[in-house]
Amino acid sequence: MVYKFNLEIQKVKYTIMDGIIFDLDGTLWDSSKQVVPAWNTVLTKYNQKNINSDDMAGYMGKTLAMISRLMLPDLSHEQAMDILYECCEQEQVYLREHGGSLYPDLEITLQKLAKTYQLFIVSNCQLGYLNAFFKAHNLKSYFKDYECSGNTGLPKTENIKLIIERNNLKDAIYVGDTELDMEATFAAGISFVLAEYGFGNVHNAKNKISCFSDMLKLDYDNL
Repeated sequence: MVYKFNLEIQKVKYTIMDGIIFDLDGTLWDSSKQVVPAWNTVLTKYNQKNINSDDMAGYMGKTLAMISRLMLPDLSHEQAMDILYECCEQEQVYLREHGGSLYPDLEITLQKLAKTYQLFIVSNCQLGYLNAFFKAHNLKSYFKDYECSGNTGLPKTENIKLIIERNNLKDAIYVGDTELDMEATFAAGISFVLAEYGFGNVHNAKNKISCFSDMLKLDYDNL
């Protein structure tokens, strides 16, 4: 007896993820407590109300224009921005020397990820803030490229797109901690991973990590 088999060969398209783009505040480190004294020095100089670490945590991830409306609503935009620029200058002096608080297992996790993926940072921070992060913690070598709104004047979605275009990424993901991060990521057309330990309060994220080392446990083929 001869058995005849009809085999249907299915062609499956595989997309290999080639880039992980990280937010900074609330994802890689927390500098909210460290920068408060520097900001308060400037705020006191201009007779403005001082802030605490909880206030600062609420500002993390936002652009300076957003922070100006929240923190200094009674001043003109120009006055508020001038004060915030001075606050940023003072905080960077401190952060370059002392740094912030890196999340647990950050560097060892970056080391392992960098063996397989290209790593990047896109933040809404001001110009110089990323360099303070790199200088204080000697982590620049793990990241192929980075961008921030303080450099380009663009929102996060557009800066994510810039990183993708500059580095010819075919399939990237963004890791962040806020609703704004998630919205910007989807607008850029890539997948989002929520850093639950950060500053945000996001309830409907599909992909999540509860600590930074969970990046090593993600199923990257199904994000």
